[in-house]
Amino acid sequence: MSNDAPIGVFDSGVGGVSVLRELRALLPGEALIYYADSAHCPYGGKPRDAILARACAITEELLARGCKLIVVACNTATIAAVEHLRATYPVPFVGMEPAVKPAAAATRSGVVGVLATGAALAGEKFHHLVATHARDVRVITQPCPGLVEQVERGALDTPQTRALVEHYVQPLREQGADVLVLGCTHYPFLRPLIQQVAGADVALLDTGAAVARQVQRVLQREALARAGGPAGEVLWRASGDAAQTARLCQALFAGP
Repeated sequence: MSNDAPIGVFDSGVGGVSVLRELRALLPGEALIYYADSAHCPYGGKPRDAILARACAITEELLARGCKLIVVACNTATIAAVEHLRATYPVPFVGMEPAVKPAAAATRSGVVGVLATGAALAGEKFHHLVATHARDVRVITQPCPGLVEQVERGALDTPQTRALVEHYVQPLREQGADVLVLGCTHYPFLRPLIQQVAGADVALLDTGAAVARQVQRVLQREALARAGGPAGEVLWRASGDAAQTARLCQALFAGP
C-alpha cells in the first residue's frame, strides 16, 4: 500500500463532511475521498442488515479506488458495520462513538444530554459507553428524527430546523443538562443554531477532532502516513444525485 494512497471517508449522507474537515485540518497532506450515500439517507431507522450491505458496498468502491484507510464517519453505520468491516477487509477502519466520556468529565450539573439518531441510541455499543464512562452522571438521550434530513437539504437555519432543534434541546435544558453531545456527524453543521437554543452556558461536544487524531495514530502505527508534500486532493463520490450532493458537500467543507 502506497503512503500516497487516499483515505476514504463515508457517511449516510453529507454529515461526515464534519469529520472530513477535521481530517483536513490535522492532516493537510493526505488525499481524501468522501462518499455520501445520500440515495439511502438516513440510515437511522433502517434494518442493520441493510446498513451493513451499504457499508460493504461503499467500502468495496473505496478500496477499488486504492484507499489505505477508511473512516466510517457515521455513528449508526459504525454500530451496525465496523466490526464486520474490520474482520472482512484488509485495511484499517476508524469508526465513530458519541463523546460521552468527555461530556461526563465536563459536566458541572451532573446531567448530560445526548442528541443522536434512534438507532445509535438503541445500540448495545452506546449503552456500554454510558455504563463504562458515565456511571456517576445522569445521561438523558434524545432521538432527533428530521434533523439529518434538514442538513441533507442544506437547511441549516430555517424556521423548520429551528423548531426541531427547540423541540429536542429545550427538554434537555429543563432537566438540567449543561453539556450536550452531538451524537451524529450531521449535527455539527447545526452547532450555531443548537448553541443559540441551548444557551451560551451549555457546552457542545462532538468527536470529529478525536476521530482525526485516531486516524493520525493509525497511519503512524501502520507506517501509512504521507510524507509531506502539497495539500492532498479531495474527491467527492455519492449515490443518488451525485452532482447536487457534491455541491452541498463542497459548500459544507469550505466553511464557515
